[in-house]
Amino acid sequence: MPELSRADLWSLEEYAEIRPAFRQQVMAHKKTRQVPLGEHARLYFEDSLTIKYQIQEMLRIEKVFEASGINEELESYNPLIPDGHNWKATFMVEYTDPVERAARLAELIGIEDKVWMQVEDCERVYPIADEDISRQNEVKTSSVHFLRFELSPVMMAALSQGAGISAGVDHPAYTIEPFRLPRDVRDSLAADIQHALLN
Repeated sequence: MPELSRADLWSLEEYAEIRPAFRQQVMAHKKTRQVPLGEHARLYFEDSLTIKYQIQEMLRIEKVFEASGINEELESYNPLIPDGHNWKATFMVEYTDPVERAARLAELIGIEDKVWMQVEDCERVYPIADEDISRQNEVKTSSVHFLRFELSPVMMAALSQGAGISAGVDHPAYTIEPFRLPRDVRDSLAADIQHALLN
């Protein structure tokens, strides 16, 4: 999946005109890129479309139109686009009550390393987490982490043959038993990998 460049983006004026329709397209797309992990955690899988939307929204909010500012956003967000042999996801720990959230984040240190994905009967894949910056300290973890799941050639080939995908969490304070992803989510994630196999 190629990185985005300035040529892939709309100007602020252009984006203002197409934003409602584009936002509707992205929201529908994102429904097949989410994996709830119990009631209080969720994986949001990124791709070039979701990242393009994030960049356009940041440029809009910050009213950035100069080349240097646009390039900074591209440099920040492009690493979140999968490389064709992996999945990249934003992992969110979601507690609405601030007091409960603080208490739970203290119990969930290291949870970002215990989320896993599995292609059919292959080994579970645990993520490489927060490569840009550490998001936890000695007393609590963060509610937001960035994860990269690297797949082997065997896993990639199995996906191209229609293999299912499962997920779960192994953390002692938040265990999610293995479950199979819905077909539309499975197909959306498999498409990231099939792109690499076909090119």
